[in-house]
Amino acid sequence: MPAELFLDLNDHDLNKLVVDIEGIEAVNPQRGEMRQLDGIIWMNEGMSEAIGVKHVGDDEFWCPLHIPGRPLFPGVLMIEGAAQFAGYLTKRRMPHAEFIGFVGADNIRFRGQVLPGSTLYFIGKEVKFSRRRCICDVQGVVDGKLVFEGQITGMPI
Repeated sequence: MPAELFLDLNDHDLNKLVVDIEGIEAVNPQRGEMRQLDGIIWMNEGMSEAIGVKHVGDDEFWCPLHIPGRPLFPGVLMIEGAAQFAGYLTKRRMPHAEFIGFVGADNIRFRGQVLPGSTLYFIGKEVKFSRRRCICDVQGVVDGKLVFEGQITGMPI
């Protein structure tokens, strides 16, 4: 049975960004088709809980060939988006780190589909933070439904 959401999305203005694409790119190195995070909607003061967003376009590079005739946002890109989201939060807390490497994805469960045209919200909460490692629990939500969950680990490299 899927877990409850870490945060109630109804408590937040999902149309208001506190960090836009330019702010994401000032911290994260991914660009173009590999950027899987469009913004941060909310962060708590300590940056240990947050909500991010990815607008899944119908013209993305994977659409024509990932299940032809029935495009489905690849699970690996959901994980990549969650890693970019967690990496952004970690890098903001470790500004001295040159790069935050994605070193692990654990307990990943896919619970629903993400189709072109969807808005995918990332919800994250920090589980462990030290100078050597950050572990975040993450959830992906579309239309109020949990579509994936797991744990992302990153470290300064």
